[in-house]
Amino acid sequence: MTRLKLVEDGISISQGNGITVTTPSFSISLDPRSASDCDYSFVSHAHIDHVHLPNGKSKVIASKETKELAKVRGYDLGKSNHEISGIELYDSGHILGSRAILIKDRVLYTGDLSTRDRAFLKGCGIVKCETLIIESTYGRGHYVFPETGNLISQVNKFISECFDNCRPVVLTGYPLGKAQLLSYLFDIWEPIYVYDSIHRMNNGHIKLGVELKEFEPFRSTKEFQEKIGRGPWVLIAPSSGGKSNLVKTMKERYNAVIATFTGWAIDSRYRNSLSSDKAFPMSDHCDFQELVTFVKGCDPSKVYTVHGFSDEFAAYLRRLGYDAEPLGAATDPQFKLTNFAT
Repeated sequence: MTRLKLVEDGISISQGNGITVTTPSFSISLDPRSASDCDYSFVSHAHIDHVHLPNGKSKVIASKETKELAKVRGYDLGKSNHEISGIELYDSGHILGSRAILIKDRVLYTGDLSTRDRAFLKGCGIVKCETLIIESTYGRGHYVFPETGNLISQVNKFISECFDNCRPVVLTGYPLGKAQLLSYLFDIWEPIYVYDSIHRMNNGHIKLGVELKEFEPFRSTKEFQEKIGRGPWVLIAPSSGGKSNLVKTMKERYNAVIATFTGWAIDSRYRNSLSSDKAFPMSDHCDFQELVTFVKGCDPSKVYTVHGFSDEFAAYLRRLGYDAEPLGAATDPQFKLTNFAT
């Protein structure tokens, strides 16, 4: 475990089971991978790599939406705390319920972050802080995503061309987050079906007040297979590798066209590893320029970068004059390119 001292107010940061911030009045573990012995455990959002089962010793801090979506995924976070002296939560814009946390008006931890408005999600606003702990998933300069409106137009044109050729379309993305954006942004097409895992997460969003259409789940029954075989349709399905049964079945049985949605579509290495016919650079994270803009707006005296390209992003920030260093290395379990379905 690495301990990094903050000079003022007796606040320290350490890394081990997640990131731990210790203050004179409490300790808090940020997105721990397992149950923590700190006073509080902060769960920034309901993606599996950020959720753990609490052991009762640590009080969980999470949004209502994160708690409910985690329950859909089989994780009971128990009674979550929202109003704690010295702690403020901000919408991080990543997925429904995702939050950034400001500790003692000094330390801001973003969790996974998006500053652009997308469909029913509002981007994260600027939060002034002295120490910023920021994700750097796309912390290399060539990761710059297209404007959302242009991307939507490209996808609609792509679907239209497939329908004109009487070919079904499979839109793939992460079951929580990306799949709901796809369900919202492209609901003008008919018919649309969804995989069971996405159907459950869509229903969870609807219960939380998000205005999604209730699409019919994709079924394996003979009657359903006969119905969908009669013409073009859209299926929203989980992201999957090139050798998956989903991709193979959809192509062989239905002559379907497969489109993947991920920020990694910018990277030729990722595109070439897919059997998808199309890859669109849509992400639930900030791109490189958005990360830089966020850092500038927060105006911190110290920056710690975590996850992804933490070394490269910290080095870039130092060239801009910031006191920046990575709080994680290439051995971080979130570093590998194939670990990001975002």
